[in-house]
Amino acid sequence: MTTPKLPPKIATRLGDEIDMATRAWQWFMDSIPQIAGAIAVLVIGVILARLLSRGADRALTRSGRIEPTVAKFLSNIIKYALWVVVAVTVLTQFGVQTTSIIAALGGLALAVGLALQGTLSNVAAGVMILIQRPFRVGEYITAGPVAGTVQSIGLFTTEMLQLDGLYVMVPNNELWNKAVVNHSRMATRRFELVVPISYEDDLRAARAAMLELATADPRALAEPAPVAFVAGLADNSVRVGLRVWCNAGDYLALSWALNEGVKLKFDELGLTIPTGVAAAAAAPAR
Repeated sequence: MTTPKLPPKIATRLGDEIDMATRAWQWFMDSIPQIAGAIAVLVIGVILARLLSRGADRALTRSGRIEPTVAKFLSNIIKYALWVVVAVTVLTQFGVQTTSIIAALGGLALAVGLALQGTLSNVAAGVMILIQRPFRVGEYITAGPVAGTVQSIGLFTTEMLQLDGLYVMVPNNELWNKAVVNHSRMATRRFELVVPISYEDDLRAARAAMLELATADPRALAEPAPVAFVAGLADNSVRVGLRVWCNAGDYLALSWALNEGVKLKFDELGLTIPTGVAAAAAAPAR
């Protein structure tokens, strides 16, 4: 029985496909050592990247000097950097020229950095805030026009709650580039009240009355002791001052009580505040 002959075009195409498959198989057989090495490098590299990143995370967290958020962020950077090294090493196993790839990755990183400049600045500020700890969760701070109790600190933003109950989300860069006043960090605070009285009034009686109010309030600390003094001589009034130290948590309540108490006591003693002259006090934070 005669074997049918294939058309010349089909025979040529079939021969090319067989030849291509033969070359591919031959390349695969010749590249087995490189493929095995690449797989070994990939597996070992991924395992090492995970182990090193976890070890760095545990070490940074246990140190107590770095916040868990920063520790996780730094450990992820280590892991991704090791993954890049592993990928470049695997490509090298197959003879790929990695110089152009590294240059392309550098250009891509530069482009991404320029596009996300504002975001990256917030990340950098967030890392510095978490490391330097100018404020912590639960503390009341003021920074420029922003004031409130810190609710959470992230890598991009800080969440705060104002005294009026409004929620505020502040970019970390806005906080890092301004002077931060922490009203809760220190255990004690000083409250200062300055009240003007008329030149005709009894100055000693005013000082004694203010000092009596301060010493009678249990929230006022005995050490440093309250001090009443003459703060200044204005055109139409004598400015009498009072300085009292208290615990940070008692600051607002004590300031309210002393402002009210001084007014009532001065009315009782017949001491007058000149018209158009107001008392001055340090603005209570909370």
